[in-house]
Amino acid sequence: MAGAMGQQRLAELIARYEVPGAALAYLHEGELTEVAAGTLNAATGVEATPDALYQIGSITKVWTATLLMQQVERGRLTLDTPVAEVLPEFRVADPEVSKTVTMRHLLSHTSGIDGDLFLDTGRGDDCVAKYVEACADLAQNHPIGATQSYCNSGFVIAGRVLEKLSGKTWDALLREEIAEPLGLTHTWTLPEDVLRFRAAMGHVDGGAPAPVWGLMRSAGPAGLICARPADVVAFARAHLEGGLLDDPQAMWEPQVDVPNPHGLGPQWGVGWILDEWSGQRVVSHGGNTIGQHAMLWAVPGTGTIACVTANGGHSGAFTRAVATELFAELDGLAVPQMPAPPETPIEVDATPYAGVYERAGARITVSVKDDGPWLTMEATGALAELEPEPVKRRLVPVEGGERPLFACKEPDAPDWLAVVFYELADGSPYVHMGARATPKTG
Repeated sequence: MAGAMGQQRLAELIARYEVPGAALAYLHEGELTEVAAGTLNAATGVEATPDALYQIGSITKVWTATLLMQQVERGRLTLDTPVAEVLPEFRVADPEVSKTVTMRHLLSHTSGIDGDLFLDTGRGDDCVAKYVEACADLAQNHPIGATQSYCNSGFVIAGRVLEKLSGKTWDALLREEIAEPLGLTHTWTLPEDVLRFRAAMGHVDGGAPAPVWGLMRSAGPAGLICARPADVVAFARAHLEGGLLDDPQAMWEPQVDVPNPHGLGPQWGVGWILDEWSGQRVVSHGGNTIGQHAMLWAVPGTGTIACVTANGGHSGAFTRAVATELFAELDGLAVPQMPAPPETPIEVDATPYAGVYERAGARITVSVKDDGPWLTMEATGALAELEPEPVKRRLVPVEGGERPLFACKEPDAPDWLAVVFYELADGSPYVHMGARATPKTG
């Protein structure tokens, strides 16, 4: 069904969601379709084209997990190999975690290592090794294996394991083991390579080009791939049809339930997010960098794969809108939407959840006032200068129960964000939003 979403419809959607530019590639019944609309850079007016490279952000994590699974299949290690066996020098703040955290913990976001350390360790080939050295001070966000919380640091550590096993940089290994075997000509990790192609610029603050183009090189294994959507689709196709792993379905085995499944999926596998739409298994991942956003979905039962990239605006709502239309037309699938307040308001006492929740990179304050509960999100650490003002949102109850669900959004945002309050088995209070578990600290 070629042309299910063409250039005109994509242009209508980017206008609706105030996205400067976007590209879409999808595979259906063996046929690849590529479309693009808008501009790559609002300051220069360069046209968005299907072959332009976007930062696919954390979709990179599935590539890093694939590289690790290749090493598992070659007998170099197992998912339950402690990181310290490969990296004897590895340390985090908790000595027991330093000894016992495994590859499975890293690849399923269950290590508990506080995961949003963004640290510039230089542009050299030793930047990942230097980053891992700096992890020695990282505290536990939660006890190892106790819950799921998104962990960028864990994937950089996994990237260093790959470097130690191969004797090559993560960037070189990615090219040799994935990009080159699959013939991916438009997939790169370093800015000097990306510059040889048309490349998207992120946009923030109502459409202005971002103050910087990308993240520091040390974040590579967690999120620095730049690619055209067609290359990302080809990567996912190899997971469905073969070409990278003997048993790619091993990465689809559920590893942990996600406390807040709304907007992502109810479970995490090895690298992949796991979901079900209209009875069909779906594996996916998303990515966000500085003003750029990307989503990848694959439906093993139908063989349909789609990747959409955007460089600003209400990009999350935009990619959900693309997926909703596309998969309904191609496969008859209903894409779950973000939760919204019910038509008939419900009462949930938010008083027990008031307080401060904190992890590396973020401080969340929940306050209950006369007009109801509010949530204030404040960026901390290296990325705080990119989000200098705390964001305050009203919390609206959606569901009660042991894990009450609230929704919040900024006034001009088209979609709501899901917020779940819950406790670990030991009774420790947490809030889960944006795929991250944040402990109550005050």
